[in-house]
Amino acid sequence: MHSAHLTRRLMIAGTFGLVCARKGVAQTTSDSIPSSLPAKASRTICFVGGYTKHCPPGVEGNGEGIAVFEMDRQTGVLTPVTTFTDIASPSFIVLSQDHRFLYALSEISDYNKAGHGAVTAFAVDRSDGSLKKLNTVSSGGAGPAHLSVHHSGRYVLVANYNGGCVAVLPIRPDGSLGEVTDVVHNSGPRQPERAADNPQGNFAVSDHSGSHPHMISSDPSGHFVLADDAGLDRIYVWHLNLATGKLEPAAKPYYDMTPGSAPRHFVFSPNGKLIYNLCEQDSKVIVSSFDPATGAISNLQSVSTVTSHFRGSTLAAEIIISANGKFLYASNRLGDSLAVFTIAEDGTLKLQDEAWMHADYGRAMMLDPSGSFIFCANQRSDTVTSFKVDPHTGEIAFTGQFTPVGSPTTFAFLDTVG
Repeated sequence: MHSAHLTRRLMIAGTFGLVCARKGVAQTTSDSIPSSLPAKASRTICFVGGYTKHCPPGVEGNGEGIAVFEMDRQTGVLTPVTTFTDIASPSFIVLSQDHRFLYALSEISDYNKAGHGAVTAFAVDRSDGSLKKLNTVSSGGAGPAHLSVHHSGRYVLVANYNGGCVAVLPIRPDGSLGEVTDVVHNSGPRQPERAADNPQGNFAVSDHSGSHPHMISSDPSGHFVLADDAGLDRIYVWHLNLATGKLEPAAKPYYDMTPGSAPRHFVFSPNGKLIYNLCEQDSKVIVSSFDPATGAISNLQSVSTVTSHFRGSTLAAEIIISANGKFLYASNRLGDSLAVFTIAEDGTLKLQDEAWMHADYGRAMMLDPSGSFIFCANQRSDTVTSFKVDPHTGEIAFTGQFTPVGSPTTFAFLDTVG
């Protein structure tokens, strides 16, 4: 799908009974998105980001920015509202804890003369989901791949994949961003391109040419900041000095993962005492205990995200956990599948299903605020697919719905108020 056709396609109802888009909703390149949503007491807004024409080398960017949808809470249907186009390749977006602000990285390496990417801050109107651009600053390194808001709400944390570094950006009182307060470059021995425990027939490789931070986030207590480095096969652990915005190594500054496994993304259990780390290269979830007092990590289990009969190339991409901590889900690119796990009382996992994504290169996933649906961003298919979730068993069922979005890679959901 060419990006020039995105708006036209967003205004067409999907093949499987999607609700028709409203007529007369146009894109805007201004700094704000006017709301065209119907008047309701409360509704669910879905923001979808992805790659645009201004994107990393080797990536086909068909998107036009941050696409905005309204989600039908009964069916999961996404109805297009508008698209914010004044941003390059917002391949990861996140809302602040109070949902007053949205932060979007630009996965580029030419924002400034230093060859950095960028992060843009938006104010969010919680009554209708409209956005107002506040400012854009350097991400502190090249090709940012992930960002999160620190538990304190005072800093944005950025993983610069191509730059081999993580950065800290202060959040000003109005939600805008200041210049970086710290940049940390990781270093370590060269790791193999493939893991020894790869699924049989996996020809895919992960870039182990150097440090490639793929995710950074604080633990639920906010005492520690963790980062997955997919290039060095390590989990890094820091304290964040809230007064200075500097990252200080924990007592044990990093933990080595399986060589070549490429740890990519992680989630914590609701109580913050378990961490589930998704490794891209060997498509494994590593279950570990986490000590909120010391930041210590101790591995408990390694489980595959593909069934035992799978053969071929695959790269795991995203991991999410249900709000009640009973179910875990992981996406597999190339294999185009969604793994469904049950979580036992001791936190260990059991793979109960591997569902077809119904599209190509399923990457990001997210549960809607109610936990009723899982949405999957299928980058190479230019579409979002969705699954209905059984709250009692965690099982999923394809809704039959396809939402056209150019090169989608990330989600954020907002329940409006007022």
